Amino acid sequence: MLVFEKSRPGRGCLELPPCDVETVGLPEGDRREKKLHLPALSEVEISRHYTELARKTHGVNDGFYPLGSCTMKYNPRINEAVASLPGFTDIHPLQGEDTVQGCMEVLHLAEKYLCEITGMDRMTFQPAAGAHGEFTGLLLIKAYHESRKDSKRTKILVPDSAHGTNPASAAMAGYSVVTIPSNAEGCVDIEKLREAAGDDVAGLMLTNPNTVGLFDKNILEITDIVHKCGGLCYYDGANLNAVMGTVRPGDMGFDVVHLNLHKTFSTPHGGGGPGSGPVGCRELLADFLPSVLVTGEAPYRFEKPSRSIGEMKSFYGNFLVVVKALTYILTLGREGIKEASQNAVLNANYMRCALKDLYTMAYDETCMHEFVMSLADLKKETGISAMDIAKGLLDNGIHPPTMYFPLIVEEALMVEPTETESKETLDDAIQVFRSLYELAKTDPEKLHAAPVTTPVTRLDEVEAARHPVLTYDFGAEGEA
Repeated sequence: MLVFEKSRPGRGCLELPPCDVETVGLPEGDRREKKLHLPALSEVEISRHYTELARKTHGVNDGFYPLGSCTMKYNPRINEAVASLPGFTDIHPLQGEDTVQGCMEVLHLAEKYLCEITGMDRMTFQPAAGAHGEFTGLLLIKAYHESRKDSKRTKILVPDSAHGTNPASAAMAGYSVVTIPSNAEGCVDIEKLREAAGDDVAGLMLTNPNTVGLFDKNILEITDIVHKCGGLCYYDGANLNAVMGTVRPGDMGFDVVHLNLHKTFSTPHGGGGPGSGPVGCRELLADFLPSVLVTGEAPYRFEKPSRSIGEMKSFYGNFLVVVKALTYILTLGREGIKEASQNAVLNANYMRCALKDLYTMAYDETCMHEFVMSLADLKKETGISAMDIAKGLLDNGIHPPTMYFPLIVEEALMVEPTETESKETLDDAIQVFRSLYELAKTDPEKLHAAPVTTPVTRLDEVEAARHPVLTYDFGAEGEA
């Protein structure tokens, strides 16, 4: 039930004292024509409403959340505590530099450490999310080519296993997208890449490990091919959780990279934000970075790159997300960062090996932080789809993996256990997956009906897709 449906006229929970200063209203033309439509409830009703909603949601504090390529991991509460310090929250972006030296030092240190982790030279924190970072990185590539009067480069190469936002970001930047197919091993087809790498190529977008969870052993050859045709290499940092502290995108040959601080470096991921998708680059692109960068040692100052592409967001990005990321990095240290990524890889391979005797692995080899199962054979044999297994997991208190992605795998389930899960949790999840497989063989109708224990049971997804109801009708009373 919506909070508006619980509203009753005349109820409330706050009475402000009479105003003891002169009131100044808005000009007539700026005022609402109708009263603002807000729910009227008592304090206890509001508290119970949101507590009820919290009980109905599922997050990493509730149970296993193996959403592939999303790194839905538990994040230490100390990061939230540090980001809540008044020196970080009670500031204004228009304050003078001399009054926010501590905040500027946060940006300075975060840039220093993240550049070390990625092998980049400079970094901007303006982009607000991963796709925003992709777009920013592509604009840097575009500005670089335009500065050299190289206008013939109109194409971006994107592997077919790429994240869906990659081709969208390239198109937004004004490029046409050329899809590079995968080979039988799930990595970039080198010969197809050579064929596509011409003097009209502006760059390549790629993540390594890729979306099927495999590290491309040909990565140095891949970036060399693109560089030899005059293009630049962009690294999608969505899967950095698998390799941080072990290998660096810059050492793989990449010129620009975006990171998802809100998944790899500790800010709760999902729910619409806040996010942070900082973009790092090699020195040849640094002059094009957006907005201002923190320069020098204390006292710090802001300086705008000489050929900046302009503002990607107001001020300095989502600053408190950067505070959390820096806290995470300082807490773990050099060895802890490396251990986190290695444990993510260990957990994924542990689950993969424990399930491959029943479930068909799309690529049955050592994976990185995630692995992809194909339920195509199971569906042909029993009629049970990836969707049905996912719904069955809900009845067992497990959030489903990513379904039907990547698109190159039929009936795909992409599982990412993350480094924060214990062996006991993984063993329990493995047993659930195995029991659901047996249920598919013995009682498929039970899985077709799942979930039955959740607040919302099986939906008619075809009806929802064809006739979505996206607004709530408040009636005449709620018109505004």
